[in-house]
Amino acid sequence: MANTNTARRIKIFSTKTGVNVVQSPIKAQILSILKEGGLSGSQIVSCTKRSKSTISAHLQDLEDAGIIDWVIDPEDRRRKIYFITSKFLGDLSSPQEIEDDVSNILEEYVIQADDPFKFFRYMFRTIRVALLDEGINIDPILHNAGMKVGQTFYKKLEGQNLNELARNLASFWETNKLGNIQIKSMKPLIIQAYDCFECEDLPQLGRPACAFDSGLLEGIFSNYYGQEVEAEETKCYAQGDDFCQFIIKPLKKDDA
Repeated sequence: MANTNTARRIKIFSTKTGVNVVQSPIKAQILSILKEGGLSGSQIVSCTKRSKSTISAHLQDLEDAGIIDWVIDPEDRRRKIYFITSKFLGDLSSPQEIEDDVSNILEEYVIQADDPFKFFRYMFRTIRVALLDEGINIDPILHNAGMKVGQTFYKKLEGQNLNELARNLASFWETNKLGNIQIKSMKPLIIQAYDCFECEDLPQLGRPACAFDSGLLEGIFSNYYGQEVEAEETKCYAQGDDFCQFIIKPLKKDDA
C-alpha cells in the first residue's frame, strides 16, 4: 500500500464530465486504497481508521463526482464494493516534497549522470501527449523545470566567451540526442533546433510548444549574461515549421 505522504497528495482524475481535482486528504487516501482494487465500505473504514459516517459521506461525494462507482458484493448482497471508474492522471506533492524531489533528480541525472535526460527523453513525449489529450496544458510547469535544469547545468557548459558556450551547447544537445542545434546568428543570438525531442512528434498545435527548451535556454543564458533573458520561440515543429527557433534576448530592467 502507498505510504502516507503519497496517499494524501492531491489527486487528479479524468471523468466523463472533465478533469476533477481531489484536494480532500481523506478522499485522496480512499482513492489511493481503491487503486489497488475494489473494497467494501467496512474495509475502507478499517484501512483509513475513520468513522463509518465520515467514509460514507466521502464515498458519496466521490460517486457524485463520477470518480468511483459500486457493485453489489456477490458474496454478500448486503454490501457494496467500491471501485475507481475514472482515469487517474497524477497527483500533486507538497511544495517541500517537490523541492526535495527536484534536488534529488538534478543531483542524480544532471550533475552525476552521463545522460542527464535519459528518463526525461523516454517518458516526455508519451506523458505530454496523454495530458494534451485530456485538455491539460503543462507548459508553465515545463518552462520552470527547464529553467531549473539550465541553471544547474550551466556549470558544465560555460566557456570563456559566447562562441565557446554556444559550441558547448550544440555538442551537449547532440550528445544527449535532444536534436541538432545550429547557431543562426550571434547578434542577436538565434538558435535553431532540428529533430527537436520536445515537439517533433507532437500533433500540430498551431503554436510554439518547446516550453522546456525555452526554459532551459533561459536558465543557461541568464547565468551567462548575469541577468534574466527571454528565449522567444519564433518557429516550431508544432506550428508547422521545419525547425524550432529561439531568439535569446536579455531583458531590460523594465521588462523583468
